Amino acid sequence: MGVSTTSPDRGIRLVTVDHPPVNALPVRGWYELADALRAAGRDPGVRCVVLAAAGRGFNAGVDIKEIQRDTGHGALLGANRGCYEAFAAVYECEVPVVAAVHGFCLGGGIGLVGNADAIVASDDATFGLPELDRGALGAATHLARLVPQHLMRALYYTSRTATAAELHAHGSVWRVVPRDGLMAAALELAGEIARKDGTLIRLAKAAINGIDPVDVRRSYRFEQGFTFEANLGGVADRVRDAFGREERP
Repeated sequence: MGVSTTSPDRGIRLVTVDHPPVNALPVRGWYELADALRAAGRDPGVRCVVLAAAGRGFNAGVDIKEIQRDTGHGALLGANRGCYEAFAAVYECEVPVVAAVHGFCLGGGIGLVGNADAIVASDDATFGLPELDRGALGAATHLARLVPQHLMRALYYTSRTATAAELHAHGSVWRVVPRDGLMAAALELAGEIARKDGTLIRLAKAAINGIDPVDVRRSYRFEQGFTFEANLGGVADRVRDAFGREERP
């Protein structure tokens, strides 16, 4: 349980998240993921990283219960900083990152895949930001990289999800495959990338990040400021506590 790394093929590093029951990560989990991604990118033998998850779904965001158990703001600050580090580690990874997404991809999961270089998804994958139902804000920056602006706003305000097929139609998901073929499809794409010259692929990643029209780190940090405001004003606790009494997915 936690974050593990393997090397399934030459030039490919597989980073797998496994935090049962729904891959809602505690503070330490976000930092472990960030460390694993940065280490993979620094390895000169790695030319592509595949980010995947075990269990029922790809990611359910932060561990709400950890925040609720904390009588102060330490867990909240830790979760926000941990998410920031993990999202940045995907974006700043020195080689391309392919996200292999199955089941639910919610909250912090959107931050991860929105910063990935490519997404391969199973046909049961769904993507969304239920933040307003959980007393939080954030990751609209990353959802906006997956869907058009007005759809992003509607999904954000309603907490609805979009399917892998819908994101494929918008061009943000590379390929949609049956659940049992997800890893093979992700590794196939990673293998094609990994066959490129190692130095050139790293230069390509740096160049593409350099021409990005939105600074995702600054944009997400701006969003986080409103999360802090919601918490200090008390509305976040009220909404989060109501969510905590509801049945989990």
